[in-house]
Amino acid sequence: MLNLPNILTSFRILLAPLLVFILTNEGFFINHGFDKSWVAYFGGLIFLIASVTDFFDGFIAREWNQNSSLGEILDPLADKMLVMGAFLALMINGSASIWAIYIILIRELFISGLRINAISENINIISASLSGKIKTVVQMFAIGFLIMNWQYGTELLYLAVLLTVWSGAEYTILYIQKVRIKK
Repeated sequence: MLNLPNILTSFRILLAPLLVFILTNEGFFINHGFDKSWVAYFGGLIFLIASVTDFFDGFIAREWNQNSSLGEILDPLADKMLVMGAFLALMINGSASIWAIYIILIRELFISGLRINAISENINIISASLSGKIKTVVQMFAIGFLIMNWQYGTELLYLAVLLTVWSGAEYTILYIQKVRIKK
C-alpha cells in the first residue's frame, strides 16, 4: 500500500546505504576537495534525516490511521538497515568498538529470529517495550555522537550495549511466556 508512512520508510531504506558509503569512504570525499570534517557533517545530516523519518512514519501511521501490513514489515527492516549499517560503518572506520557492535548485531538478529518464529506460530507479536524504545533512542544518540566524533560517543555506545542486552532479555522472557500461554 502506497501511503506517506511507507514512502518515508522507503526513503529511510534508501538513505541507509548512502550513510554507509559516506562513513566508509572518507578518502573519496577528501580526493574530491572536501575537508575531512565535511564527511562527518554529511554523514550526520543523512543520519539525522533518516532518524526523523523513523519518528514521523510511525507518528503519521498512528495519527492518520495509515497502518499497513507492508509498513509493519518495512519499518523494522528500515530501522535495522539504518542502525546496523551505521554501526558497522563506524566499526569499519575505527570509530566504534568491534565487540560493542558485535553484541548489538547479535541481539538484533536474535530478536528478529524470535519475531519471525512468533509470526510462524501465530503468536501475537510483542510490541516494543519501554526499554526497547529507550535502547533505540540511546543507540541513535550514540551513532550521532560517534559520527560527529563528539565527546561521550563511546560512553553512549556502551550504554546502548547495556540497554540492548537488557531489552533483548526482556523481549526473550516475554516471548517465552507467550509460548507457554499458547501451549
